[in-house]
Amino acid sequence: MDEQNNSQPAGNTNNNKNNRNKMPRVNFTWIYVVIAIALGYLFFAGGEQDGNGTSKNVTYTVFKQYVEQGYANKIIANKDEGTVKMFVKPEHIRDVFQAGVEKTGKQPFVQAEYPSADKLDEFVSQQQELGNFTGELSYKRSNDTFMQVFWNLFPLLVIIFVWMFIMRRMGSGSGGFGGMGGIFNVGRSRAKLVEKGGENESKVTFKDVAGQASAKQEVQEIVEFLKNPKKFTDLGGKIPKGALLVGPPGTGKTLLAKAVAGEADVPFFSMSGSDFVEMFVGVGASRVRDLFRQAKEKAPCIIFIDEIDAVGRARTNNAMMGGNDERESTLNQLLTEMDGFGTNSGVIIMAATNRADILDKALLRAGRFDRQIHVDLPDLNERKAVFKVHLQPIKVDESLDIDLLARQTPGFSGADIANVCNEAALIAARHGKQAVGKEDFIAAVDRIVGGLEKKTKVMTEEEKRTIALHEAGHATISWNLQYANPLIKVTIVPRGRALGAAWYLPEERQITTKEQMLDEMCATLGGRAAEELFTGHISSGAMNDLERVTKQAYGMIAYMGMSDNLPNLCYYNQNEYSWQRPYSESTAQLIDEEVKKMIAEQYERAKRLLLEKREGHKALADLLVEREVIYAEDVEKIFGKRPWVSRTEELLENQDTESALPEKEEENTESPAQAPS
Repeated sequence: MDEQNNSQPAGNTNNNKNNRNKMPRVNFTWIYVVIAIALGYLFFAGGEQDGNGTSKNVTYTVFKQYVEQGYANKIIANKDEGTVKMFVKPEHIRDVFQAGVEKTGKQPFVQAEYPSADKLDEFVSQQQELGNFTGELSYKRSNDTFMQVFWNLFPLLVIIFVWMFIMRRMGSGSGGFGGMGGIFNVGRSRAKLVEKGGENESKVTFKDVAGQASAKQEVQEIVEFLKNPKKFTDLGGKIPKGALLVGPPGTGKTLLAKAVAGEADVPFFSMSGSDFVEMFVGVGASRVRDLFRQAKEKAPCIIFIDEIDAVGRARTNNAMMGGNDERESTLNQLLTEMDGFGTNSGVIIMAATNRADILDKALLRAGRFDRQIHVDLPDLNERKAVFKVHLQPIKVDESLDIDLLARQTPGFSGADIANVCNEAALIAARHGKQAVGKEDFIAAVDRIVGGLEKKTKVMTEEEKRTIALHEAGHATISWNLQYANPLIKVTIVPRGRALGAAWYLPEERQITTKEQMLDEMCATLGGRAAEELFTGHISSGAMNDLERVTKQAYGMIAYMGMSDNLPNLCYYNQNEYSWQRPYSESTAQLIDEEVKKMIAEQYERAKRLLLEKREGHKALADLLVEREVIYAEDVEKIFGKRPWVSRTEELLENQDTESALPEKEEENTESPAQAPS
């Protein structure tokens, strides 16, 4: 009996909900339109109607003439408006309006502005005594009570309308006005919830993440703990509370997080670091609290914050830097939620950033982000695996060598490789091919790294010769130096912003020696040296080379301690808020002198080598002017086989030497701030 009583109201509730859903919703837009029409009608048609005839505005002088001629039937003066109306006698309608009664109506009138009530009274009394006017003069006030009330209430109506509009725009609930409590939801978390079987279910799994074996292993351990926590807790272990994915852009940090969401059988909250930042005070901290409240309710679960550096930047005590108090309060709340007095058992935080060096130290300590998972650029084998993933939806030629593609793309991230595959497919489709071949991938790599070929750019023969000498200088020196990168292709066809380019195959080194850096610097200066030796003047074409060489020299001397006068010293300062250099003025002068000395030595070395290989350099430049593009085999015919065979050259020994490498000579720079570990 109790069960029947308890079940009946539930059924009634469902029926009531269904009935309410079937009822037509009120469209308040039409109500607003009706109200506006009514107000307009009352505004234009409201007030007392003084007659049903034609009106005519005249001057006060004309009005007096009409009265003196005996045309007035009655006169009504409005004290509020200062106007007077004279209703015309029927027999004089044609004299005043030049029309009959059928057109003017039975009570036409003329209207004029009178100077004062005393003068009007005096004039009308005088005309009554003379017998020109036998009617009466009456006064009235405007019947504008409605308009007075309307204008008094109009500002309030505007405020109410704007408030209702804001409610409808910001309200998240349903209802007549779009949810009156919607504006107060600004402090709610905007995290996207991903669950198994839900509408936002992630389709990405660990199979879709190629390469990054070590990073994938660590995040797989997090998923495994959530699926089988007893395996770890039986031994007394605890899963890390937070994992921070760190790496260059495009290496797959967000993709790893999507794979975790696809693999885990627990709720997955995903949001960006910028979602916490708002112009309203306290909103960021409120959203952090709401996010962790939702996560605790659905524990065990995972919270993923992408680009956490937007909210986790290091705090500063320098008032002159204009610190953002709202951002710092948001960071403080995040620190408290991650490891405060409250417990977050079962809630694991994952985050991703490209700039871990600017994050607050309190955020990176043990107990918050226990692990920093480095997602680096893929190596040779990992690039091969990434190519296999991105080539799956593309119709490729059967003769395509994936190993060659992987070797041709050193320093490429996963996003770069995806772009290469897509660009190759577009190039093949542009030429009407049925499959994407090796030539399409070579053209795609050249297009992405060097830019689009500009064969239509107009150049004089002198400019073309200068560019050929410049590029031949790079090729000559790099071919005859032991540690310079092996040459693959040289061209003087303008591509992008460059008038010429040389493609090399740099070795994938973990550390770089001083001798290797000096050889690379000498090869970079070969273009300017060739211009000075064989044309007698220098040009602006070497600006990019000089910029790279200067940065590399400063990095070697100030950061890597590779100077004779400043050995084993590193002046690199990671504090971005410090405006002072970590060395004195005398040391700065010494660094400048060492940089000038190092660059000058390598420049003289380049000129000596070019003079020794003068004949070969001239033949190479002539061949460039004639063919515009030459390859490593052409250089080998002129200078002979290189006595130094690198590991990369051994891999490419049996491959087609006409394949171009994307590492353009002007673009191949090592950041001076990245000292070898």
